[in-house]
Amino acid sequence: MEQLWLIFALLSAAAAALVAVFGKIGLQSLDANTATAIRAVIMAIFLIAVVAFQGNLKQIPVILADKRALAFIALSGIAGAVSWLFYFMALKFGKVSQVAPIDKLSVVIASLLAVILLGEKISLISSIGIALIAAGAILVTLG
Repeated sequence: MEQLWLIFALLSAAAAALVAVFGKIGLQSLDANTATAIRAVIMAIFLIAVVAFQGNLKQIPVILADKRALAFIALSGIAGAVSWLFYFMALKFGKVSQVAPIDKLSVVIASLLAVILLGEKISLISSIGIALIAAGAILVTLG
């Protein structure tokens, strides 16, 4: 159970890879923003079904009652939507093999923001890894 986060993170990475590939195929003759909106509706329906299946629909009023949490969840949703809009636009005009690595610079940015805004500590080894992610994204894109 201690390493459960790693399993979910790897599954997330695999699913994200499919987003890029399926998105690129689907965008061939479509407007990227409209396709992103349709994707968001499909995701919302799917996620509501998952929450209902888990029996957690009763949690919705709890979340809605916590104004601070709701505000940050809303900001996260807006940031995610903006990210998807730019990601699908990038996929429309670029290669998956270029867009996906640049998108992974989010790891570098998120790590920096976690240090600045959340006060998280990053070890020397982690800092080297983050720098390598940045270098790797740039090298893959330029290659």
